[in-house]
Amino acid sequence: MGATMMRNLRGATMAGAVAGVTALTLGSLAGMAGAAPLARRGPEASTGICVSDGTHASTAAALSRRVLRWVQARAPETPSVAVRVDDPFLGISCYLHSRTHYDSASVVKTIILATLLHKRRQEHLSFLSARDRRLARLMITESDNNAATALWNEDGMGSLAYFLRRAGMDQTHLNPAWGLTQITAQDETILLRNILLRPNRVLSTRARNYELGLMADVIPSQRWGVSASTPRGFTLHIKNGWAPLPFVSSPWWVNSTGAFTNANAARDYTIVILTRGNADETTGVVTIEDIAGSINRTLAGAGAKFGPAHTKPYPSWNIPDEPIPPVPAR
Repeated sequence: MGATMMRNLRGATMAGAVAGVTALTLGSLAGMAGAAPLARRGPEASTGICVSDGTHASTAAALSRRVLRWVQARAPETPSVAVRVDDPFLGISCYLHSRTHYDSASVVKTIILATLLHKRRQEHLSFLSARDRRLARLMITESDNNAATALWNEDGMGSLAYFLRRAGMDQTHLNPAWGLTQITAQDETILLRNILLRPNRVLSTRARNYELGLMADVIPSQRWGVSASTPRGFTLHIKNGWAPLPFVSSPWWVNSTGAFTNANAARDYTIVILTRGNADETTGVVTIEDIAGSINRTLAGAGAKFGPAHTKPYPSWNIPDEPIPPVPAR
């Protein structure tokens, strides 16, 4: 059964380390409380970076400890990490630097497609043309840069900005060089949760299922990151980005965004992990998979079965997924 059809069937001591990171991050959590509501909100227990509506407070507390443990462990290789988790079924949300800006690399391609789908709806067209569908498939499933540039130009900056306003993604800052668009883990979660997973006035059900279907069909060499330890019974919809930005000599930005869907739509959840300062793609992938694997296993709970905890490296890894500007002449 194809992914699109599946969607159509739905509607020091460790304590010291944790305390140190928590002290750095909890100060920003108060400002995050006013973010667009992505999960059920009730009386929230303070549990490090993760909050609960009270039903699964112990799971939220455990998740906080595990995420912070991995962030600390990977800090020498990946000095900057943002994490955003939204699980409405368990009533758990996690925020770590979720309003900090990161270069998007190819993660922006989900915005490019969503904008095009919204634009065609505004133009009262039935759907994408055959050309648009061909380019969209290349852009999302293979991260083809030429296809992305063609659709970026077809969108136009005006339509891209208008889509972001309609979507409520006011923290995303567009850049004419699309890979240098500034994103946040919070805004990427809004795109996944509010625009692609939930019925809304921005994208039609057909458009949402179409984009999610492409994200479910991403080629194996690009299905790393938040895919780590995907629980059995869930379908992963993923889009990643990886590149040394802004120049070929720069440290790497390695980002992974994903929605996990179930036959019971109430169980859908999302994970976004953004990183910068990596020596190469592989370093960022390992960091993200260590963190994401712990998240997936914790949310699924005891007795669940999972996919692989780490992705086998592919020869294409460490080849930038972007048009990278040359180093400027001195």
